[in-house]
Amino acid sequence: MFAAVPPAVAAALVVAAYLVGTIPTATLVTRRQGIDPTTSGSGNPGATNVLRVAGRRAGAAALLGDLAKGAVPAAVGWAVGGHRLGLACGVAAVVGHVAPVTRGFQGGKGVATAAGMALVLFPAAAGVAAATFAATVAATRIASLGSMVAVSVLPVAAAAFGATAVEVAALAGCAALIVARHRDNIARLARGEERRIGEPTPGRGRPDTVG
Repeated sequence: MFAAVPPAVAAALVVAAYLVGTIPTATLVTRRQGIDPTTSGSGNPGATNVLRVAGRRAGAAALLGDLAKGAVPAAVGWAVGGHRLGLACGVAAVVGHVAPVTRGFQGGKGVATAAGMALVLFPAAAGVAAATFAATVAATRIASLGSMVAVSVLPVAAAAFGATAVEVAALAGCAALIVARHRDNIARLARGEERRIGEPTPGRGRPDTVG
């Protein structure tokens, strides 16, 4: 299944990638400030909420950490066992971020981790997804909507650039997981209550970029 790699090695790399995904980047970044992103702001342990509750530097650090959680396992898997193993490791890292066993399977939304994986394995498709995100946010000022549209576009763009059916299916599954993790945002969008970029978070007065 994976190029020149024993099944046990491939399995170990996928498990290791999942564990990398569980690293609580947001919590580690904000710990020195005495802030817990899981109980502050939106309660989501992701870069956007860190930006909201702890400031730009912390938000940037959390974003870079979450990108790395997807990029590094994907790169290692690709180097060891080929592109398909890289994808398996990248998807495992996203699952680890979204459903970490270390935190009762209650993690972040996985967008940045998936972006890190895509930048390594599908750079052209990642560029299309990023442009889609930017266009959606420019039109709506709703970052959560931009994120969901972008991850949904990623497998389609990857297919257009020559990804195999197995790779497209894996990306589609990853996108479905991320969209499902946005269920609260979807509910607010349906009610017309999702906050837009620049609007204050109730009770905090900070800009809210993702619900």
